[in-house]
Amino acid sequence: MVKIAKILFPVAVPEPFDYAIPASMKLAAGDFVYAPLGKQAKLGVVWGFGEREDIGKLKEISESKPCRSLNAEILKFINFTAKYNCALQGLVLRMVLRSHKALEPSPDVTLFTPTGEQPAGLSATRKRVLGLSDIWPARAGEIAKAAKVSSSVLNTMAKAGFLEKFTAPLDPPFDMPDPAHDGRAFDLTPRQISAGEELQALVRQQMFNVALLDGVTGSGKTEVYLEAAAEALRAGGQVLILVPEIALTQAGLKRFEERFGVEPAQWHSAMGDAARRRVWREVHGGRARLVVGARSALFLPYADLQLIVVDEEHDGSYKQDEGVIYNARDMAVVRGKLAGAAVVLASATPSLESLTNARSGRYHHVILPERPGAAIMPEVALVDLKDHKPAPGKFLSQPLIDGIGQALTQGDQAMLYLNRRGYAPLIICRACGERLKSPDTDSWLVQHKRTGRAICHHTGFSMPMPSACPECKAEDALTPVGPGVERVAEESALLFPDARIEVLSSDTAGNPERIRERMGAMAAGEIDILVGTQMVVKGHNFPHLTFVGVVDGDLSLGGGDLRAGERTYQTLVQVAGRAGRAEKPGRALIQTHMPDHEALVALAAGDREGFIAAELGMREILGLPPYGKLAAIIISAPDAKKADEFAKKTLNAAPRADGIEILGPSEAPMAILRGRHRRRLLIKSEPNVNLSAYMAIWKSRLRPPHKTKLAIDIDPQGFM
Repeated sequence: MVKIAKILFPVAVPEPFDYAIPASMKLAAGDFVYAPLGKQAKLGVVWGFGEREDIGKLKEISESKPCRSLNAEILKFINFTAKYNCALQGLVLRMVLRSHKALEPSPDVTLFTPTGEQPAGLSATRKRVLGLSDIWPARAGEIAKAAKVSSSVLNTMAKAGFLEKFTAPLDPPFDMPDPAHDGRAFDLTPRQISAGEELQALVRQQMFNVALLDGVTGSGKTEVYLEAAAEALRAGGQVLILVPEIALTQAGLKRFEERFGVEPAQWHSAMGDAARRRVWREVHGGRARLVVGARSALFLPYADLQLIVVDEEHDGSYKQDEGVIYNARDMAVVRGKLAGAAVVLASATPSLESLTNARSGRYHHVILPERPGAAIMPEVALVDLKDHKPAPGKFLSQPLIDGIGQALTQGDQAMLYLNRRGYAPLIICRACGERLKSPDTDSWLVQHKRTGRAICHHTGFSMPMPSACPECKAEDALTPVGPGVERVAEESALLFPDARIEVLSSDTAGNPERIRERMGAMAAGEIDILVGTQMVVKGHNFPHLTFVGVVDGDLSLGGGDLRAGERTYQTLVQVAGRAGRAEKPGRALIQTHMPDHEALVALAAGDREGFIAAELGMREILGLPPYGKLAAIIISAPDAKKADEFAKKTLNAAPRADGIEILGPSEAPMAILRGRHRRRLLIKSEPNVNLSAYMAIWKSRLRPPHKTKLAIDIDPQGFM
């Protein structure tokens, strides 16, 4: 028998391939190698070893790459993620290998910095160079561009002793966070201290455990879990803090820097290749000790991961719905178990699954029941739009207008929340009734008045706003219907012409630095009325904000979403919780056409337990999570007939099993997306069923025809 290597490639393959090992090559699991795949040599990872009697037809590994291997923990995590989510192993590996260049050592570059020598009689050119600030040390090209000089000037200045010339890595290491540093301008409350000590005790055990940090909005959850991070850093380990979105990443960076003296390494989709390469290499080498990032940061190759924090653990942004479909919150718990690390799930509105795990004793339950100091929870009330109708063509009721006016009169800030981007969610022709629709998609085009375009938020399709109806050609007949944040801001400007109004949504957010600037301006009181989507909800602390108005409180309650009540309650609690986070009390008003809905009634009454009991009772009767499991199959094809035919074949191929109920197939709510017709099946199972294994068996029986696709979603969070 001859030993062979099993190599997994970061491409769409379900398992590793067998290769012969050259006699001179020594390999271990996790090593990076080049091996022939098709007509090219591809980078892959040694997944394991086996034996064969005959290796005559096996291709041979071409080269072993001399760099640090992937450790056993990340290999197991890739295996689990693929198996649990019914995904291809190679695609999960591709999520880990996000930067092949990071496997190489950082190249050296030449840098310049002033020596401090600045004698009289310097030329104007040299004065411009030495007069630069916030650039040193820097490369020659950067300095030459900023000072408008040639690179030769810099070499001459180095020879004259005015500049020091030296080599350094192109990708410098990150500064080490100091757990003993604490530059915060406030002291923790006794309850925050005790909660921090509870989490620190879990970290000190240096073994897997999970804690739910359950605190009301503004209770200081971030400051508490940073104490757990300090404990992991003291032990020499790495800390990962997951946040739902890039906007929240930017908002929290200052708080992390105040606590540990340095900015953490960041990981998110807006990063450039150079930043991605640097972070990956430093995490892999164990030198990036504190990482803050969006869900994909979970797949970085940590050398010694000791703590994972999932901030706003209930947030839907942790669910990836394309490619490898997974829930980063759930996979974070798995990663913690495989790494022997502590996991902290933090939220003011925990998911019902996490809350049930905490109350049943599976997770530690750490509670922060109140805000620190004089800050109290805001008063929340409902505005019944049947009784308080906005003026014709307007969207703000008189109670909301009065609330904004009162806040501004007192010198405070107001915020208006509406989770609709753009100016209007629908564009309709008054002459023929035509509604502007996205090509090849069941989605209305959204008017964006600021840019003068009509945009599909599902596919990214964009076109200039037409002056005439595309159907009947009537001029000036296209009318915006309904409000988006731009339209609400326009109405606010008419009502409060002297107010400083800012719109914040993913369309207007700008780059990360711009987001940080705008959040800083709001915190400093330089904005009077902030109109925003869910970007303004998560984790922001605005001390001068005392009034929050929700324009459409029941926006997400329509349709057949099984989690609509929970999601609405969570969102509105978070929105209302932005108000009154300092000394002044806050108030929130929620406009609604459904004032009797249990989620809204519970919110107005401050009856969290009543809502949880009602929602869990309904879930138990229906066998929904946490009392059952869900999976979905999404089929898409170029035409409706092919989609229907394969959906029926899929249903007929379902394995027979007890404790399984299959609903569908039926049209997906978004029946056509990017020209593809979509059908869905929903699978419910009892809690003791291995639903992932069942779905894998089902999937193995299916061979989608040409141009037809099948995707499996374990624990779906939405039903688009």
